[in-house]
Amino acid sequence: MDRKVEKNARPMEPIGGMSLVRGADRPPLLNETIPAAFARTVARHGARDGAVFVEPGIRWTYAELARQVDLLAAGLHRLGLRKGDRVGIWSPNRPEWVLTQFATARLGLIMVNINPAYRLAELEFALVKVGCKALVTAASFKTSDYLGMLQTLAPEMAGCAPGELKAKKLPDLKIVIRTGEEKTPGAYNFAEVVAMADDASLAALDPITAGLEPDEPINIQFTSGTTGSPKGATLTHRNILNNAAFVTDAMHFTEKDRLAIPVPLYHCFGMVMGTLGCITKGAAMIFPSEGFEPGATLKAIAQERCTAAYGVPTMFVAELDHPDFKSFDLSSLRTGIMAGSPCPIEVMKRVVSQMHMSEVTIAYGMTETSPVSFQSSTDDPIEKRVSTVGRILPHLEVKIVGEDGATVPVGERGELCTRGYSVMKGYWNDEERTKEAIDAEGWMHTGDLATIDVEGYCNIVGRVKDMVIRGGENVYPREVEEFLYRHPKVREVQVFGVPDDKYGEELCAWIVAQAGDPPTEEEIREFCRGQIAHYKIPRYVRFRESLPMTVTGKAQKFMMRDAMIEELHLTVVKTA
Repeated sequence: MDRKVEKNARPMEPIGGMSLVRGADRPPLLNETIPAAFARTVARHGARDGAVFVEPGIRWTYAELARQVDLLAAGLHRLGLRKGDRVGIWSPNRPEWVLTQFATARLGLIMVNINPAYRLAELEFALVKVGCKALVTAASFKTSDYLGMLQTLAPEMAGCAPGELKAKKLPDLKIVIRTGEEKTPGAYNFAEVVAMADDASLAALDPITAGLEPDEPINIQFTSGTTGSPKGATLTHRNILNNAAFVTDAMHFTEKDRLAIPVPLYHCFGMVMGTLGCITKGAAMIFPSEGFEPGATLKAIAQERCTAAYGVPTMFVAELDHPDFKSFDLSSLRTGIMAGSPCPIEVMKRVVSQMHMSEVTIAYGMTETSPVSFQSSTDDPIEKRVSTVGRILPHLEVKIVGEDGATVPVGERGELCTRGYSVMKGYWNDEERTKEAIDAEGWMHTGDLATIDVEGYCNIVGRVKDMVIRGGENVYPREVEEFLYRHPKVREVQVFGVPDDKYGEELCAWIVAQAGDPPTEEEIREFCRGQIAHYKIPRYVRFRESLPMTVTGKAQKFMMRDAMIEELHLTVVKTA
Protein backbone atom coordinates (compact mmCIF):
# COMPACT_ATOMS: atom_id res chain seq x y z
CA MET A 1 0.00 0.00 0.00
CA ASP A 2 1.46 3.34 -1.07
CA ARG A 3 1.43 6.13 1.48
CA LYS A 4 1.71 9.47 -0.25
CA VAL A 5 3.11 11.90 2.28
CA GLU A 6 2.06 15.46 1.59
CA LYS A 7 4.48 18.05 2.86
CA ASN A 8 1.68 20.38 3.93
CA ALA A 9 -0.41 17.73 5.66
CA ARG A 10 0.16 19.53 8.94
CA PRO A 11 -2.07 19.43 12.02
CA MET A 12 -4.86 21.84 12.68
CA GLU A 13 -4.63 24.80 14.99
CA PRO A 14 -6.22 24.59 18.45
CA ILE A 15 -9.98 24.22 18.34
CA GLY A 16 -12.17 27.01 19.65
CA GLY A 17 -9.37 28.83 21.44
CA MET A 18 -8.88 25.84 23.72
CA SER A 19 -5.82 23.63 24.19
CA LEU A 20 -7.20 20.85 21.98
CA VAL A 21 -5.48 19.84 18.75
CA ARG A 22 -6.18 17.12 16.21
CA GLY A 23 -3.64 15.74 13.78
CA ALA A 24 -4.07 15.56 10.03
CA ASP A 25 -6.17 12.70 8.68
CA ARG A 26 -3.65 11.81 5.96
CA PRO A 27 -1.74 9.80 4.96
CA PRO A 28 -4.05 6.98 6.03
CA LEU A 29 -3.23 4.64 8.87
CA LEU A 30 -1.46 1.41 7.96
CA ASN A 31 -3.84 -1.47 8.53
CA GLU A 32 -1.31 -4.29 8.53
CA THR A 33 1.03 -6.24 10.75
CA ILE A 34 4.76 -5.68 11.17
CA PRO A 35 5.75 -8.80 9.18
CA ALA A 36 3.42 -7.75 6.34
CA ALA A 37 5.04 -4.30 6.18
CA PHE A 38 8.49 -5.88 6.39
CA ALA A 39 7.71 -8.29 3.53
CA ARG A 40 6.48 -5.41 1.37
CA THR A 41 9.74 -3.52 1.94
CA VAL A 42 11.82 -6.61 1.18
CA ALA A 43 9.91 -7.12 -2.09
CA ARG A 44 10.60 -3.54 -3.14
CA HIS A 45 14.07 -2.92 -1.75
CA GLY A 46 15.58 -6.39 -1.27
CA ALA A 47 18.90 -5.49 -2.86
CA ARG A 48 19.43 -2.34 -0.77
CA ASP A 49 21.25 -2.23 2.56
CA GLY A 50 18.87 -3.29 5.30
CA ALA A 51 20.97 -3.50 8.46
CA VAL A 52 24.64 -2.65 8.94
CA PHE A 53 26.39 -3.47 12.22
CA VAL A 54 29.65 -1.55 11.98
CA GLU A 55 31.47 -2.98 15.00
CA PRO A 56 31.25 -6.71 14.08
CA GLY A 57 31.35 -5.94 10.34
CA ILE A 58 27.95 -7.45 9.50
CA ARG A 59 26.12 -6.05 6.48
CA TRP A 60 22.77 -7.45 5.35
CA THR A 61 20.65 -6.37 2.42
CA TYR A 62 16.94 -6.40 3.11
CA ALA A 63 16.69 -9.75 1.32
CA GLU A 64 19.51 -11.19 3.45
CA LEU A 65 17.98 -9.76 6.61
CA ALA A 66 14.64 -11.34 5.72
CA ARG A 67 16.32 -14.72 5.24
CA GLN A 68 18.02 -14.51 8.65
CA VAL A 69 14.72 -13.48 10.27
CA ASP A 70 12.91 -16.43 8.72
CA LEU A 71 15.56 -18.93 9.85
CA LEU A 72 15.30 -17.67 13.44
CA ALA A 73 11.49 -17.62 13.32
CA ALA A 74 11.43 -21.19 12.05
CA GLY A 75 13.83 -22.23 14.83
CA LEU A 76 11.68 -20.56 17.48
CA HIS A 77 8.62 -22.29 16.05
CA ARG A 78 10.38 -25.67 16.31
CA LEU A 79 11.07 -24.92 19.98
CA GLY A 80 7.31 -24.87 20.50
CA LEU A 81 6.82 -21.12 20.80
CA ARG A 82 3.37 -20.06 19.59
CA LYS A 83 1.40 -16.88 19.00
CA GLY A 84 0.93 -14.89 22.20
CA ASP A 85 3.88 -16.44 24.05
CA ARG A 86 6.18 -13.86 25.63
CA VAL A 87 9.82 -13.87 24.58
CA GLY A 88 12.25 -11.61 26.45
CA ILE A 89 15.28 -9.99 24.80
CA TRP A 90 18.11 -8.86 27.09
CA SER A 91 21.03 -7.54 25.12
CA PRO A 92 22.80 -4.42 23.92
CA ASN A 93 22.52 -3.35 20.25
CA ARG A 94 23.57 -6.52 18.47
CA PRO A 95 22.41 -8.33 15.30
CA GLU A 96 20.55 -10.87 17.44
CA TRP A 97 18.36 -8.10 18.85
CA VAL A 98 17.11 -7.01 15.44
CA LEU A 99 16.61 -10.60 14.29
CA THR A 100 14.61 -11.37 17.43
CA GLN A 101 12.45 -8.29 16.93
CA PHE A 102 11.32 -9.30 13.46
CA ALA A 103 11.32 -13.09 14.03
CA THR A 104 8.99 -12.81 17.02
CA ALA A 105 6.71 -10.50 15.02
CA ARG A 106 6.68 -13.07 12.18
CA LEU A 107 5.18 -15.63 14.56
CA GLY A 108 2.93 -13.33 16.59
CA LEU A 109 5.12 -13.84 19.67
CA ILE A 110 5.10 -10.92 22.10
CA MET A 111 8.63 -9.57 22.43
CA VAL A 112 9.46 -8.26 25.90
CA ASN A 113 12.17 -5.61 26.04
CA ILE A 114 14.50 -6.06 29.01
CA ASN A 115 16.63 -3.03 29.83
CA PRO A 116 20.33 -3.97 29.48
CA ALA A 117 21.00 -2.04 32.70
CA TYR A 118 18.60 -4.16 34.76
CA ARG A 119 19.92 -6.03 37.75
CA LEU A 120 18.60 -8.99 39.74
CA ALA A 121 15.48 -7.55 41.32
CA GLU A 122 14.35 -5.82 38.14
CA LEU A 123 15.02 -8.84 35.91
CA GLU A 124 13.09 -11.17 38.21
CA PHE A 125 10.14 -8.78 38.36
CA ALA A 126 9.99 -8.34 34.58
CA LEU A 127 10.21 -12.03 33.70
CA VAL A 128 7.62 -13.05 36.28
CA LYS A 129 5.23 -10.14 35.67
CA VAL A 130 4.63 -10.97 32.01
CA GLY A 131 5.30 -14.69 32.23
CA CYS A 132 8.17 -14.95 29.76
CA LYS A 133 8.36 -18.45 28.29
CA ALA A 134 11.67 -17.80 26.56
CA LEU A 135 14.56 -15.39 27.01
CA VAL A 136 17.17 -14.43 24.41
CA THR A 137 20.14 -13.04 26.31
CA ALA A 138 23.64 -11.81 25.74
CA ALA A 139 26.27 -13.51 27.88
CA SER A 140 27.59 -10.19 29.18
CA PHE A 141 28.13 -6.55 28.30
CA LYS A 142 30.61 -4.20 29.97
CA THR A 143 30.09 -4.76 33.73
CA SER A 144 26.82 -6.70 33.30
CA ASP A 145 27.11 -10.47 33.69
CA TYR A 146 23.73 -11.38 32.23
CA LEU A 147 24.18 -15.15 32.41
CA GLY A 148 25.54 -14.86 35.94
CA MET A 149 22.48 -12.94 37.08
CA LEU A 150 20.14 -15.36 35.31
CA GLN A 151 21.89 -18.34 36.92
CA THR A 152 21.55 -16.65 40.32
CA LEU A 153 17.79 -16.41 39.82
CA ALA A 154 17.53 -19.84 38.17
CA PRO A 155 20.26 -22.14 39.57
CA GLU A 156 18.21 -25.02 38.13
CA MET A 157 19.77 -24.21 34.74
CA ALA A 158 22.89 -26.10 35.78
CA GLY A 159 21.08 -29.42 35.84
CA CYS A 160 18.49 -29.21 33.10
CA ALA A 161 18.47 -29.82 29.35
CA PRO A 162 18.01 -26.77 27.09
CA GLY A 163 14.33 -25.90 26.76
CA GLU A 164 13.33 -27.78 29.91
CA LEU A 165 14.00 -25.22 32.63
CA LYS A 166 11.86 -25.46 35.75
CA ALA A 167 12.94 -22.60 37.99
CA LYS A 168 11.28 -21.89 41.30
CA LYS A 169 11.75 -18.11 41.07
CA LEU A 170 10.93 -17.93 37.32
CA PRO A 171 8.08 -20.42 36.94
CA ASP A 172 7.09 -19.55 33.37
CA LEU A 173 10.59 -19.49 31.88
CA LYS A 174 11.34 -22.71 29.99
CA ILE A 175 13.73 -21.70 27.20
CA VAL A 176 16.99 -19.74 27.51
CA ILE A 177 18.81 -18.79 24.30
CA ARG A 178 22.26 -17.26 24.73
CA THR A 179 24.32 -15.43 22.15
CA GLY A 180 27.98 -16.18 21.48
CA GLU A 181 29.80 -19.45 20.81
CA GLU A 182 30.44 -20.68 24.35
CA LYS A 183 28.14 -23.31 25.83
CA THR A 184 26.04 -22.72 28.93
CA PRO A 185 24.26 -25.56 30.78
CA GLY A 186 20.50 -25.37 30.37
CA ALA A 187 20.66 -22.93 27.45
CA TYR A 188 20.56 -23.11 23.68
CA ASN A 189 23.04 -21.15 21.62
CA PHE A 190 21.47 -18.59 19.29
CA ALA A 191 23.14 -20.21 16.29
CA GLU A 192 21.70 -23.60 17.34
CA VAL A 193 18.17 -22.24 17.18
CA VAL A 194 18.76 -20.71 13.74
CA ALA A 195 20.15 -24.05 12.56
CA MET A 196 16.94 -25.82 13.67
CA ALA A 197 15.05 -24.31 10.72
CA ASP A 198 13.94 -26.95 8.24
CA ASP A 199 11.66 -27.01 5.20
CA ALA A 200 8.56 -27.78 7.24
CA SER A 201 9.08 -25.02 9.83
CA LEU A 202 9.95 -22.49 7.12
CA ALA A 203 6.83 -23.46 5.16
CA ALA A 204 4.72 -22.87 8.29
CA LEU A 205 5.74 -19.21 8.58
CA ASP A 206 3.55 -17.62 5.90
CA PRO A 207 0.29 -19.22 7.11
CA ILE A 208 1.11 -18.13 10.68
CA THR A 209 1.84 -14.57 9.59
CA ALA A 210 -1.33 -14.45 7.48
CA GLY A 211 -3.36 -15.24 10.60
CA LEU A 212 -2.09 -12.27 12.59
CA GLU A 213 -4.16 -9.11 13.16
CA PRO A 214 -2.90 -5.50 13.40
CA ASP A 215 -4.58 -4.91 16.76
CA GLU A 216 -2.95 -7.88 18.48
CA PRO A 217 -0.20 -7.23 21.06
CA ILE A 218 3.33 -7.71 19.74
CA ASN A 219 5.59 -5.89 22.21
CA ILE A 220 5.85 -5.19 25.94
CA GLN A 221 8.07 -2.36 27.12
CA PHE A 222 8.64 -1.69 30.79
CA THR A 223 8.28 1.81 32.08
CA SER A 224 8.97 2.76 35.68
CA GLY A 225 5.96 3.46 37.83
CA THR A 226 5.19 5.84 40.66
CA THR A 227 3.98 2.93 42.77
CA GLY A 228 7.42 1.40 42.96
CA SER A 229 7.42 -1.33 40.32
CA PRO A 230 7.78 -1.15 36.52
CA LYS A 231 4.68 -1.39 34.33
CA GLY A 232 4.56 -3.40 31.12
CA ALA A 233 3.16 -1.15 28.41
CA THR A 234 1.54 -3.51 25.92
CA LEU A 235 1.78 -2.35 22.31
CA THR A 236 0.21 -3.68 19.12
CA HIS A 237 1.36 -3.92 15.51
CA ARG A 238 -0.91 -0.96 14.69
CA ASN A 239 0.45 1.10 17.59
CA ILE A 240 4.14 0.96 16.80
CA LEU A 241 4.12 0.41 13.04
CA ASN A 242 2.06 3.53 12.38
CA ASN A 243 4.04 5.63 14.83
CA ALA A 244 7.26 4.53 13.15
CA ALA A 245 5.83 5.52 9.77
CA PHE A 246 4.66 8.97 10.87
CA VAL A 247 7.91 9.78 12.69
CA THR A 248 9.94 9.02 9.57
CA ASP A 249 7.38 10.82 7.40
CA ALA A 250 8.10 13.96 9.40
CA MET A 251 11.76 13.72 8.34
CA HIS A 252 10.80 12.95 4.69
CA PHE A 253 12.55 9.59 4.79
CA THR A 254 12.85 7.48 1.63
CA GLU A 255 14.69 4.29 0.72
CA LYS A 256 17.73 6.45 0.03
CA ASP A 257 18.13 7.44 3.68
CA ARG A 258 20.67 5.84 5.99
CA LEU A 259 19.96 6.19 9.72
CA ALA A 260 22.60 6.03 12.45
CA ILE A 261 21.01 4.32 15.49
CA PRO A 262 23.27 4.72 18.54
CA VAL A 263 20.27 4.80 20.90
CA PRO A 264 19.40 1.53 22.71
CA LEU A 265 17.11 -0.91 20.94
CA TYR A 266 15.29 -1.88 24.14
CA HIS A 267 13.73 1.61 24.11
CA CYS A 268 11.05 2.91 21.72
CA PHE A 269 13.62 5.35 20.33
CA GLY A 270 15.68 2.48 18.93
CA MET A 271 13.15 -0.20 18.03
CA VAL A 272 10.16 1.90 16.92
CA MET A 273 11.51 5.20 15.66
CA GLY A 274 14.69 3.42 14.52
CA THR A 275 14.31 -0.11 13.12
CA LEU A 276 10.57 -0.01 12.41
CA GLY A 277 10.86 3.52 11.03
CA CYS A 278 13.45 2.32 8.54
CA ILE A 279 11.47 -0.69 7.37
CA THR A 280 8.41 1.50 6.62
CA LYS A 281 10.55 3.36 4.06
CA GLY A 282 13.19 0.83 3.01
CA ALA A 283 15.89 2.99 4.61
CA ALA A 284 19.13 1.47 5.91
CA MET A 285 19.63 0.89 9.64
CA ILE A 286 23.21 1.64 10.70
CA PHE A 287 24.28 0.45 14.17
CA PRO A 288 27.60 2.08 15.16
CA SER A 289 28.33 -0.03 18.26
CA GLU A 290 26.76 -2.23 20.95
CA GLY A 291 26.46 0.64 23.39
CA PHE A 292 26.80 4.34 22.74
CA GLU A 293 30.33 5.44 21.92
CA PRO A 294 30.69 8.96 20.47
CA GLY A 295 33.75 8.09 18.40
CA ALA A 296 32.13 4.96 16.99
CA THR A 297 28.99 6.92 16.12
CA LEU A 298 30.95 9.62 14.29
CA LYS A 299 32.96 6.96 12.46
CA ALA A 300 29.80 5.13 11.38
CA ILE A 301 28.13 8.32 10.13
CA ALA A 302 31.18 9.21 8.05
CA GLN A 303 31.96 5.69 6.82
CA GLU A 304 28.37 4.73 5.95
CA ARG A 305 27.40 8.19 4.66
CA CYS A 306 24.45 8.42 7.02
CA THR A 307 21.80 10.97 6.14
CA ALA A 308 20.18 10.95 9.59
CA ALA A 309 21.15 10.36 13.20
CA TYR A 310 19.24 9.80 16.43
CA GLY A 311 20.26 10.67 19.96
CA VAL A 312 19.44 12.23 23.29
CA PRO A 313 21.07 15.63 23.91
CA THR A 314 23.93 14.13 25.95
CA MET A 315 24.85 11.88 23.02
CA PHE A 316 25.04 14.79 20.62
CA VAL A 317 27.12 16.75 23.15
CA ALA A 318 29.56 13.84 23.47
CA GLU A 319 29.88 13.67 19.69
CA LEU A 320 30.37 17.41 19.27
CA ASP A 321 33.00 17.48 22.03
CA HIS A 322 34.92 14.42 20.78
CA PRO A 323 38.61 15.36 20.42
CA ASP A 324 38.67 14.08 16.82
CA PHE A 325 35.32 15.59 15.83
CA LYS A 326 36.74 17.73 13.04
CA SER A 327 38.39 14.73 11.38
CA PHE A 328 35.03 13.10 10.53
CA ASP A 329 33.22 14.01 7.31
CA LEU A 330 29.60 14.45 8.39
CA SER A 331 28.47 16.29 5.28
CA SER A 332 26.08 13.47 4.32
CA LEU A 333 23.84 14.25 7.30
CA ARG A 334 20.55 16.03 6.71
CA THR A 335 18.09 15.21 9.46
CA GLY A 336 17.48 13.16 12.60
CA ILE A 337 15.78 13.33 15.95
CA MET A 338 16.87 14.72 19.29
CA ALA A 339 14.59 13.46 22.03
CA GLY A 340 14.51 11.74 25.42
CA SER A 341 15.17 14.80 27.58
CA PRO A 342 14.96 18.59 27.28
CA CYS A 343 17.18 19.93 24.51
CA PRO A 344 19.60 22.72 25.48
CA ILE A 345 19.32 25.56 22.97
CA GLU A 346 23.05 25.80 22.33
CA VAL A 347 23.26 22.07 21.63
CA MET A 348 20.57 22.34 18.96
CA LYS A 349 22.42 25.23 17.31
CA ARG A 350 25.70 23.28 17.27
CA VAL A 351 24.03 20.17 15.82
CA VAL A 352 22.57 22.25 12.99
CA SER A 353 25.75 24.18 12.24
CA GLN A 354 28.54 21.68 12.97
CA MET A 355 26.90 18.35 12.13
CA HIS A 356 25.12 19.56 8.97
CA MET A 357 21.75 18.50 10.39
CA SER A 358 19.81 21.49 9.10
CA GLU A 359 16.58 19.47 9.17
CA VAL A 360 17.00 17.92 12.64
CA THR A 361 13.71 17.49 14.47
CA ILE A 362 12.62 17.38 18.10
CA ALA A 363 10.17 14.70 19.23
CA TYR A 364 8.11 14.16 22.36
CA GLY A 365 6.17 11.19 23.59
CA MET A 366 6.07 8.31 26.02
CA THR A 367 6.29 4.53 25.84
CA GLU A 368 2.55 4.23 26.43
CA THR A 369 1.87 6.21 23.22
CA SER A 370 4.17 4.16 21.00
CA PRO A 371 5.96 6.68 21.62
CA VAL A 372 5.75 9.99 19.66
CA SER A 373 2.83 12.41 19.87
CA PHE A 374 4.53 15.68 18.88
CA GLN A 375 7.38 16.27 16.44
CA SER A 376 8.80 19.35 14.80
CA SER A 377 8.95 19.54 11.04
CA THR A 378 12.15 19.73 8.98
CA ASP A 379 11.06 23.15 7.72
CA ASP A 380 9.91 24.58 11.05
CA PRO A 381 11.73 27.81 11.96
CA ILE A 382 14.75 27.14 14.13
CA GLU A 383 13.10 29.22 16.89
CA LYS A 384 10.25 26.71 17.05
CA ARG A 385 12.61 23.76 17.00
CA VAL A 386 14.52 25.02 20.04
CA SER A 387 11.57 26.24 22.08
CA THR A 388 8.86 23.60 21.49
CA VAL A 389 8.46 19.89 20.77
CA GLY A 390 6.65 20.61 17.52
CA ARG A 391 3.09 19.88 16.52
CA ILE A 392 0.83 16.87 16.75
CA LEU A 393 1.36 13.91 14.41
CA PRO A 394 -1.44 12.62 12.12
CA HIS A 395 -4.41 10.67 13.46
CA LEU A 396 -3.82 11.75 17.06
CA GLU A 397 -5.69 14.04 19.38
CA VAL A 398 -4.18 15.93 22.31
CA LYS A 399 -5.66 18.18 24.98
CA ILE A 400 -4.34 20.06 27.99
CA VAL A 401 -6.49 19.75 31.10
CA GLY A 402 -6.54 21.56 34.42
CA GLU A 403 -6.87 20.02 37.86
CA ASP A 404 -10.64 19.84 37.36
CA GLY A 405 -10.21 17.76 34.22
CA ALA A 406 -11.54 20.47 31.91
CA THR A 407 -9.63 21.54 28.79
CA VAL A 408 -7.78 24.81 29.45
CA PRO A 409 -7.57 27.82 27.08
CA VAL A 410 -4.67 28.12 24.65
CA GLY A 411 -1.44 29.10 26.40
CA GLU A 412 -2.45 27.85 29.85
CA ARG A 413 -0.55 24.99 31.44
CA GLY A 414 -2.06 21.72 32.49
CA GLU A 415 -1.68 17.97 32.10
CA LEU A 416 -1.17 16.70 28.57
CA CYS A 417 -3.53 13.91 27.48
CA THR A 418 -3.29 11.91 24.24
CA ARG A 419 -5.89 9.87 22.36
CA GLY A 420 -5.76 7.88 19.14
CA TYR A 421 -4.21 4.85 17.43
CA SER A 422 -0.94 5.15 19.39
CA VAL A 423 -2.35 4.60 22.87
CA MET A 424 -1.26 1.24 24.30
CA LYS A 425 -3.67 -1.61 24.96
CA GLY A 426 -2.82 -1.23 28.63
CA TYR A 427 -0.31 -2.33 31.25
CA TRP A 428 0.17 -6.09 31.11
CA ASN A 429 -1.84 -7.87 33.77
CA ASP A 430 -2.52 -4.62 35.64
CA GLU A 431 -6.06 -3.43 35.08
CA GLU A 432 -6.00 -1.04 38.02
CA ARG A 433 -3.01 0.98 36.84
CA THR A 434 -4.31 0.87 33.26
CA LYS A 435 -7.53 2.54 34.39
CA GLU A 436 -5.50 5.14 36.28
CA ALA A 437 -3.61 6.01 33.10
CA ILE A 438 -6.33 5.71 30.41
CA ASP A 439 -9.71 7.21 31.23
CA ALA A 440 -13.11 5.98 30.07
CA GLU A 441 -12.97 8.18 26.96
CA GLY A 442 -9.65 6.71 25.84
CA TRP A 443 -7.40 9.60 26.90
CA MET A 444 -3.90 8.63 28.05
CA HIS A 445 -2.94 10.90 30.93
CA THR A 446 0.79 11.54 30.49
CA GLY A 447 1.57 13.19 33.82
CA ASP A 448 3.45 15.93 31.95
CA LEU A 449 2.68 19.62 32.28
CA ALA A 450 2.44 21.35 28.93
CA THR A 451 1.11 24.33 27.00
CA ILE A 452 -0.13 24.62 23.42
CA ASP A 453 0.16 27.91 21.54
CA VAL A 454 -2.14 29.43 18.91
CA GLU A 455 -0.31 27.63 16.09
CA GLY A 456 -0.57 24.24 17.76
CA TYR A 457 3.03 23.98 18.93
CA CYS A 458 3.47 22.20 22.25
CA ASN A 459 5.89 23.10 25.03
CA ILE A 460 6.60 20.72 27.91
CA VAL A 461 6.93 22.91 30.99
CA GLY A 462 7.21 20.42 33.83
CA ARG A 463 5.86 17.20 35.25
CA VAL A 464 2.74 16.52 37.21
CA LYS A 465 4.58 13.59 38.74
CA ASP A 466 8.10 13.72 40.03
CA MET A 467 9.74 11.89 37.16
CA VAL A 468 13.43 12.64 36.68
CA ILE A 469 14.96 12.42 33.20
CA ARG A 470 18.62 11.50 33.53
CA GLY A 471 20.46 11.36 30.22
CA GLY A 472 17.34 10.25 28.39
CA GLU A 473 16.37 7.62 30.98
CA ASN A 474 13.08 8.14 32.80
CA VAL A 475 13.46 7.57 36.53
CA TYR A 476 10.48 7.64 38.86
CA PRO A 477 11.66 8.60 42.36
CA ARG A 478 8.96 6.49 44.02
CA GLU A 479 10.51 3.33 42.57
CA VAL A 480 13.94 4.23 43.97
CA GLU A 481 12.41 5.30 47.30
CA GLU A 482 10.65 1.97 47.75
CA PHE A 483 13.86 0.13 47.01
CA LEU A 484 15.79 2.22 49.56
CA TYR A 485 13.11 1.53 52.16
CA ARG A 486 14.37 -2.07 52.10
CA HIS A 487 17.57 -0.91 53.78
CA PRO A 488 17.22 -1.68 57.50
CA LYS A 489 18.77 1.64 58.52
CA VAL A 490 16.42 3.83 56.42
CA ARG A 491 13.40 5.24 58.23
CA GLU A 492 12.28 7.88 55.71
CA VAL A 493 13.53 8.70 52.24
CA GLN A 494 12.69 11.13 49.47
CA VAL A 495 14.31 11.03 46.03
CA PHE A 496 14.27 13.93 43.57
CA GLY A 497 16.19 15.41 40.67
CA VAL A 498 18.73 18.22 40.72
CA PRO A 499 20.20 19.99 37.67
CA ASP A 500 23.28 18.52 36.02
CA ASP A 501 25.28 19.91 33.10
CA LYS A 502 26.02 16.50 31.59
CA TYR A 503 22.87 14.44 32.17
CA GLY A 504 20.24 17.19 32.49
CA GLU A 505 19.30 15.88 35.93
CA GLU A 506 20.87 13.68 38.60
CA LEU A 507 19.20 11.82 41.43
CA CYS A 508 19.49 12.97 45.03
CA ALA A 509 18.19 11.08 48.08
CA TRP A 510 17.39 12.68 51.42
CA ILE A 511 17.28 10.07 54.16
CA VAL A 512 16.15 10.05 57.77
CA ALA A 513 18.02 7.14 59.37
CA GLN A 514 16.71 4.74 61.96
CA ALA A 515 17.88 5.45 65.50
CA GLY A 516 21.18 3.88 66.35
CA ASP A 517 23.95 3.21 63.85
CA PRO A 518 23.32 5.49 60.82
CA PRO A 519 24.42 4.35 57.33
CA THR A 520 27.03 6.17 55.26
CA GLU A 521 26.52 7.61 51.78
CA GLU A 522 28.67 4.87 50.26
CA GLU A 523 26.77 2.19 52.16
CA ILE A 524 23.53 3.39 50.55
CA ARG A 525 25.03 3.34 47.06
CA GLU A 526 26.57 -0.08 47.64
CA PHE A 527 23.14 -1.36 48.70
CA CYS A 528 21.84 -0.31 45.27
CA ARG A 529 24.65 -1.70 43.12
CA GLY A 530 23.73 -4.88 41.32
CA GLN A 531 20.09 -4.59 42.38
CA ILE A 532 18.81 -1.58 40.44
CA ALA A 533 20.03 0.01 37.20
CA HIS A 534 23.06 2.26 37.55
CA TYR A 535 21.16 5.37 36.44
CA LYS A 536 18.69 4.91 39.31
CA ILE A 537 21.43 5.00 41.96
CA PRO A 538 21.42 8.46 43.59
CA ARG A 539 24.52 10.49 42.88
CA TYR A 540 23.90 12.60 45.97
CA VAL A 541 22.90 11.14 49.34
CA ARG A 542 22.18 13.36 52.33
CA PHE A 543 21.07 12.52 55.85
CA ARG A 544 18.57 14.76 57.61
CA GLU A 545 16.89 14.81 61.03
CA SER A 546 13.54 15.36 59.30
CA LEU A 547 12.12 16.07 55.86
CA PRO A 548 10.10 19.14 54.84
CA MET A 549 6.42 18.20 54.67
CA THR A 550 3.13 19.98 54.16
CA VAL A 551 0.56 20.01 56.94
CA THR A 552 -1.16 17.10 55.17
CA GLY A 553 2.04 15.06 55.22
CA LYS A 554 3.12 15.45 51.59
CA ALA A 555 6.84 15.79 50.94
CA GLN A 556 7.90 19.21 49.68
CA LYS A 557 10.46 18.08 47.14
CA PHE A 558 10.82 21.54 45.67
CA MET A 559 12.28 22.72 48.99
CA MET A 560 14.73 19.82 49.04
CA ARG A 561 15.73 20.51 45.45
CA ASP A 562 16.25 24.21 46.10
CA ALA A 563 18.36 23.43 49.17
CA MET A 564 20.58 21.06 47.15
CA ILE A 565 20.98 23.57 44.34
CA GLU A 566 22.22 26.09 46.89
CA GLU A 567 24.45 23.57 48.70
CA LEU A 568 26.08 22.31 45.50
CA HIS A 569 26.20 25.74 43.83
CA LEU A 570 24.33 24.35 40.85
CA THR A 571 22.84 26.35 38.04
CA VAL A 572 19.56 25.42 36.40
CA VAL A 573 20.35 24.25 32.86
CA LYS A 574 18.73 26.45 30.22
CA THR A 575 16.67 24.24 27.93
CA ALA A 576 14.57 24.60 24.87
